[in-house]
Amino acid sequence: MRWPVFCCANVRWPMKPTPDTPGTSEVPAVDHDVDAFLRHLRTERQLSPRTLEAYAHDLQQLGLFRHERKLSSWDQLSSAQLRHYVAQQHQRGISPRSLQRQLSTVRSFYRYLLREQRCQINPALDLRAPKAGKKLPKTLDADLASQLLDDNGDPDWLQVRDQAMLELFYSSGLRLSELAGLDVADLDMQQGEVRVLGKGNKTRLLPVGRMALTALEAWLKVRPAQQEAAQPVFVSQRGSRLTTRAIQLRVRRRGVERIGQHLHPHMLRHSFASHMLESSGDLRAVQELLGHADISTTQIYTHLDFQHLAQVYDKAHPRAKRKADTE
Repeated sequence: MRWPVFCCANVRWPMKPTPDTPGTSEVPAVDHDVDAFLRHLRTERQLSPRTLEAYAHDLQQLGLFRHERKLSSWDQLSSAQLRHYVAQQHQRGISPRSLQRQLSTVRSFYRYLLREQRCQINPALDLRAPKAGKKLPKTLDADLASQLLDDNGDPDWLQVRDQAMLELFYSSGLRLSELAGLDVADLDMQQGEVRVLGKGNKTRLLPVGRMALTALEAWLKVRPAQQEAAQPVFVSQRGSRLTTRAIQLRVRRRGVERIGQHLHPHMLRHSFASHMLESSGDLRAVQELLGHADISTTQIYTHLDFQHLAQVYDKAHPRAKRKADTE
């Protein structure tokens, strides 16, 4: 049996059978429609060789499926058959993310065929891949958070500043950009509040916890005086506003030093949200504190809270214990 070869530029991708893709029918050596499409992507859209290879691979797999069903042209592939192909791929363990990419390739390919009047319909137009499961955000448990934030009294200028940053991240659930953009005028130390400018240029007023206020007071005492009108809260040793990248690096360094893991500022925001929801159960309040426009964004933390409740249940309920635990 001969397998079709897709040619583009100086690269050739032969279609070969895979363990998961049986092929028994005789097929043409070259698929001219796919070859023309890849050439179009290279010359008109100037896609990289790596991207072209991904497109070619996706169409190779679908091409094998088409030829197994003895469809002589791409125009004969129906939406129902394409849906069956997606289901087949999903059953073979292809991830929803990969299937989404494959369908994007197929939609783009059929748009090209329609433009060139090589087909009448786009069978992938209204087809959607299975939804990918939501990836739960990583958080620190309360003990790790305490270990990270315990102030060892180090008088070093950088340590005092970093302590204030970390405490504020965890105390108020700030985004990285929000903390980097803070000015001294945004802090109300007497009321224990901070005003932040969030996504969509929306301003919100957030409470600042006692430990974070203490850390901020210690930092403001040693923070160098600034000539700028803006007066950024967190500055570098040169006196300029700390960049988001610089903050990321300092947070990561503290994570490695204190708890032995790489830490991102957003993990502190996730931890704030998870611990607040776990303690209060008030989803709307957590939504307001995080500055989420849509409560569905905040609901991801209910999954984390359920995980915690499930663990408590498994440990505490006499009928929940596994057999291995009782032997």
